[in-house]
Amino acid sequence: MTSKILIIYDTNGGNTYAMAKHVAHGVERVKGCEALIRSVPKVSNNLSASQSPIPESGAPFVQLADLDSIDGLVVGSPTHFGNMSASLKHFFDQTSSQWLAGTLAGKPAAAFTSTGSLHGGQEATLLTMLIPLLHHGMIISGLPYSHPGLMKTRSGGTPYGASHLAGEQGNTPIDDTESELCKLLGERVADLALRLKSN
Repeated sequence: MTSKILIIYDTNGGNTYAMAKHVAHGVERVKGCEALIRSVPKVSNNLSASQSPIPESGAPFVQLADLDSIDGLVVGSPTHFGNMSASLKHFFDQTSSQWLAGTLAGKPAAAFTSTGSLHGGQEATLLTMLIPLLHHGMIISGLPYSHPGLMKTRSGGTPYGASHLAGEQGNTPIDDTESELCKLLGERVADLALRLKSN
């Protein structure tokens, strides 16, 4: 019996997509778990604009139907003034049917983010992403301080979820500690999903 963990992300410069791949590696460390990576379509100021149904790069776009058959969810966004991106928020705003049906209730969830500066709102952004997950009745998983990476990191990594300090130009690579914390987050959600499914 395979547990499917959906990883949904938005990205500007590719950092949260890179993080999503690290989270997916963590999910697949857990025997019997499969990671599915999906992106959110960008919202536009031009309401009559249309975009290709296939992204130019990265993972395929997420569909609301993707939420129906998953056992866990991990969401990621760049920080936008200490908040999740408009594109990810727009996706959550479309999930009323899933909320009414309890589709995600009782399933594990977590969040990750990338920001340009050390105090650019990493933790605030993670908390904003957790709010809709709580409204869906999901079981939130953070990162425990029992993992030594949280005490060693000088860039990204919080108890609220994985994070990455991308730098002012957005070109600072994900370091080993940030990568491991992303993997740990995916592993924790996958392990929780298996335990909950077996019950």
